[in-house]
Amino acid sequence: QVQLVESGGGLVQAGGSLRLSCAASGRTFSSYAMGWFRQAPGKEREFVASISRSGGSTYYADSVKGRFTISRDNAKNTGYLQMNSLKPEDTAVYYCAASMRGGGSYYRLYDYWGQGTQVTVSS
Repeated sequence: QVQLVESGGGLVQAGGSLRLSCAASGRTFSSYAMGWFRQAPGKEREFVASISRSGGSTYYADSVKGRFTISRDNAKNTGYLQMNSLKPEDTAVYYCAASMRGGGSYYRLYDYWGQGTQVTVSS
């Protein structure tokens, strides 16, 4: 089992940047693929990005491609989501998740979830 705690959310103006962190504890972090999802009020949970166990493979939603970068540091048991050129439509609660089944964009492939961190982008 692994526990995940997100941090780094906040309020930022459009065009600004934030870096989210996901600290993992419990089982070896490198055993899991990792993903980031987000959910805005009244909307369904949405895939943002995922990264393989080693960090060698990444995958992004079209809506964030070129603006967001997912990464991980297995030595620090931490994953990251660097968000640049933020837009008001990026406003949501962001969740990190860990998958023993390879990750990807389908949320049901993820076994563990953090509590979420709020990101608000003002126009």
